[in-house]
Amino acid sequence: MIEVVGGVYRELCMHPRWDRFLGSAGRGASVIAALGGETQLHCCLCDLSGPIIEGAAALEGFELRATAVADVAGFHYTHWLSRPVIHRPPTPPPTLLVEAERVLQFGMLETQATVHAKQVVYDPQNVEHPESFRASGSTAERLALVINRHEATALLGRADTPERMAEALAQQEQAEVVVIKRGPLGALVWDQGRVHHVPAYDTLGVWKIGSGDVFAATFAHAWMALGLDAVGAADQASRATAYYCENRIFATAPTLAKFSPVALKASDRFRDGWRPTVYLAGPFFTLAQLWVVTQAREALQQMGLKVFSPYHDVGHGSAEDVVDKDLQAIKDCDLVLAIVDGLDAGTLYEIGYARAIDRPVVVYCEQEKREDLKMMEGSACHLVADFTSAIYRTVWVGAAL
Repeated sequence: MIEVVGGVYRELCMHPRWDRFLGSAGRGASVIAALGGETQLHCCLCDLSGPIIEGAAALEGFELRATAVADVAGFHYTHWLSRPVIHRPPTPPPTLLVEAERVLQFGMLETQATVHAKQVVYDPQNVEHPESFRASGSTAERLALVINRHEATALLGRADTPERMAEALAQQEQAEVVVIKRGPLGALVWDQGRVHHVPAYDTLGVWKIGSGDVFAATFAHAWMALGLDAVGAADQASRATAYYCENRIFATAPTLAKFSPVALKASDRFRDGWRPTVYLAGPFFTLAQLWVVTQAREALQQMGLKVFSPYHDVGHGSAEDVVDKDLQAIKDCDLVLAIVDGLDAGTLYEIGYARAIDRPVVVYCEQEKREDLKMMEGSACHLVADFTSAIYRTVWVGAAL
């Protein structure tokens, strides 16, 4: 039995449309149950979320131990890469206390849990202020941390190489295992002083919400219930996350066994710190067009890529003012992300020019007919139909250069 401890929140997204009560702990319990594991969810539920999670527990086969509260937190996104607007309950939920053999613990918003267990997997899961596992007085005989680079930096108060950060966190938190997720570079696994690397896997699309929860829950099930070593558990977690991102459902043990994704490849220079420059092609003549271009620019920059945006870096002007600068920028960039909805003539020309000089092109298009994309498809452009997947595909293509 794995006790899952953490938050159940409302997740609301404008595009793609999504409105669910899940959160890290709710999703974690569902993941373990889908894999065939025995699990019990410890969380706080309100009048709205209670019946939904009770129904999920009965349908999916996990146990539930809920604490009643007046309201739960909510995360409202414009899209999955946007910064959420957080709804905070007027009264902070109570601290959860759990004593068990095995625990998967997620960090929570505005409260915390205290756990005492023999074996714990801890994922801070707090975008604002990730908390140390030991801060609440929690104890574990065997502790594994599952974190990303941002959380590792926040917990240590400094940035360093992933290897040194993992070792420092292991000492600080008295952890046996530290897993640091590194995007297209996969995950670094520090296991009692030994360092290993596990790949991330390519997917046709990226359903981002909850992908970190899936990784942590699958790792917990593999490490604590199946008895896999940390490297094997992390690789299984990476494959299960790819399955979820591609299919938008949780993997079962049989489906995960049959799933054979291709590992993402990163060039040596990308691993050494080089980052590609992306030419961001797209129309910018209306407020809606400008908004999408700006959102794409910010998302790429947040993922560490450099971006040349004709609107931001050249601006409006006559053909004499802008064309030579834009074409030179395509030559100077490493790849192109093109926003194609509307079939803007300038954007289509930029795509053709980029392919003529052998620059990779990722095409983001939601609304146009496949027939209208024939030339792009036939010239080996990467066609992507949603915003989040387009950003990730651009990062993955750039990482391989």
